Amino acid sequence: MHMDAHEYLDFEDILIKPRRSPINSRQEVDLTRSFKTKSGFVLKGVGVVAANMDGVGTFSMAKALAQEKMFTALHKFYTLEQWVEFAKDNAAILPYVFITIGTSEAELENLGRILEAIPILTNICVDVANGYSAHFLPHVAKVREKFPNKVLMAGNVVGAEMSEALVQAGADIVKVGIGPGSVCTTRKMTGVGVPQFSAIVECAQAAHALGALVCGDGGCVCVGDIAKALAGGADFVMLGGMFAGHAESEAKIVDKEGKPYALFYGMSSYTAQEHHGGVRSYRASEGKEVYLPFRGAVAARLQEILGGLRSTCAYVGATNLEELPKRAIFIRVRRQINPIYDHLESPHGS
Repeated sequence: MHMDAHEYLDFEDILIKPRRSPINSRQEVDLTRSFKTKSGFVLKGVGVVAANMDGVGTFSMAKALAQEKMFTALHKFYTLEQWVEFAKDNAAILPYVFITIGTSEAELENLGRILEAIPILTNICVDVANGYSAHFLPHVAKVREKFPNKVLMAGNVVGAEMSEALVQAGADIVKVGIGPGSVCTTRKMTGVGVPQFSAIVECAQAAHALGALVCGDGGCVCVGDIAKALAGGADFVMLGGMFAGHAESEAKIVDKEGKPYALFYGMSSYTAQEHHGGVRSYRASEGKEVYLPFRGAVAARLQEILGGLRSTCAYVGATNLEELPKRAIFIRVRRQINPIYDHLESPHGS
């Protein structure tokens, strides 16, 4: 047995300390930035990404987020025909979307067909729950070899060693997170994971040293968590639960006691597995399904995120998000759990 005695922290364990600021108004903060990738592309926008879950990463969500220059990783279950139809009238949105695949040959072939039909698509996300599997690095290298002129995001991992390996295999963006999502039960089912804030910090240091970028995936339950992730070194933050339940999620809506609720589930849950091929005999569910109060259009959530991030920058004197990690000073705090109030939603949703 080996025990790593290093202290690992989650978003609840830290706060950002305010600093004297030259900023007079939040309006002075610019949240857009240019992301230079190793593959030669420059992505421009706000480093927030809707997760590639089929109750979040939809075409409707992509349209809404692109209006605020945010990104969407589309779920991998759209057909070639659906992609072509979407691309016809939404060319301006395509720079803000990632096309998602797993590690099967069928998905790789389908990716090739979509990119051949829509060559202006530039962004690929290779997504698996366990980026430490033996087949993953060779697959990422294969995708990079086949598509040398595309932006490649790949994950998920939680440490420096695999972050470096992914970059060396061809990844432009390392996707970070094992088990932090609100509808992910990997940590309960397996006992495996790393607190998300520390995982982001470690992976960012390794990836940035090699000229690559990092996307923190999961664990953000409020705008302050997004700010902490970006201040800790994440270039992008991927959100699932914070975007779920909105109209653009295209989720199943049910009536409960006269009020609408939206279905939201993890992509390793029984519900997801049954929707997409059935539950294999050697697997157990590592996700759950929940019903969220229907939250309406996502526009209010986007305003909340943008406003909160501008406030963070103003508190520490960062005129833009690129300056935020340089200006942020973190302090360690005790976790404060309030059983009375923690479950309540704000007027704009949780």
